[in-house]
Amino acid sequence: MENDNDTAVTEFIILGLTDNPILCAIFFVVFLAVYVVTIVGNISIIILIRCSPQLHTPMYLFLSHLAFVDIGYSTSVTPVMLISFLREKTTIPVTGCIAQLGSDVTFGTTECFLLATMAYDRYVAICSPLLYSTHMSSTVCFLLLGASYLGGCMNASSFTGCFMNLSFCGPNKINHFFCDLFPLLKLSCGHVYIAEISPSISSGSVLISTLSTIIVSYIYILHAIMKMRSTEGRNKAFSTCTSHLTAVTLFYGTVLFVYVMPKSSYSADQVKVASVIYTVVIPMLNPLIYSLRNKEVKEALKKLVARTHWFS
Repeated sequence: MENDNDTAVTEFIILGLTDNPILCAIFFVVFLAVYVVTIVGNISIIILIRCSPQLHTPMYLFLSHLAFVDIGYSTSVTPVMLISFLREKTTIPVTGCIAQLGSDVTFGTTECFLLATMAYDRYVAICSPLLYSTHMSSTVCFLLLGASYLGGCMNASSFTGCFMNLSFCGPNKINHFFCDLFPLLKLSCGHVYIAEISPSISSGSVLISTLSTIIVSYIYILHAIMKMRSTEGRNKAFSTCTSHLTAVTLFYGTVLFVYVMPKSSYSADQVKVASVIYTVVIPMLNPLIYSLRNKEVKEALKKLVARTHWFS
């Protein structure tokens, strides 16, 4: 690419995590293993939920969609990152950059809404158990799922729309391992004020609304648990929430670090590390968190394995 001001950029160069050949080899093996575990783990969760009648409840319906979103989230970023470890220079066309940015934001935003939906589900189950079947009917569940995916698409459209309105005529090296909007803004040769404000408002609204829903839900849940007289009832209520709380803490902790903290308070390398955690590592951890810390999932897995063994 020429760095001439009259030459329009048609492709970008992904700088990746490192240019050290030894680290590239190590990272390739590590992240390939992470990606394989992510795909296998999340597909296994989806199959287990579909094949286990005892898991045909709203909570596990949302979990199966969370697993699907995690597959898409990781797939939108990890393959390009793996390629960058094998090549001296990794290029991606502008259209490819738009597609990656759009899919990454879509799945990331949908995950926010799904985590909030799962918190609301736990709130209804613990605080209003007698009304659970009414408040979380099949119609309500599918409406909540539809709203989650629609919210993801709408937020992604604000990002891709701003990106397509930017002009690039100079440097084309993205100091990241995928096409994120804010590193791209630094390469634009035009005015970026609107492109900075619009996605920030859109993403900020998503983060505030979903995180507020989660916090308020758990305030009510904690209040309801503290009023329980039975120790066994408290432990059971806590056990149904710990997996979700762990996933929420990991995901929102890193996302807030990247998109909310003042940019001057951390370096580009710190942003990359945090981005690796929420786009690559957390999609791998979610099925482990929900399977290792959930008795119902472990029991369903044992029954499915026993059934499969009996048929064989």
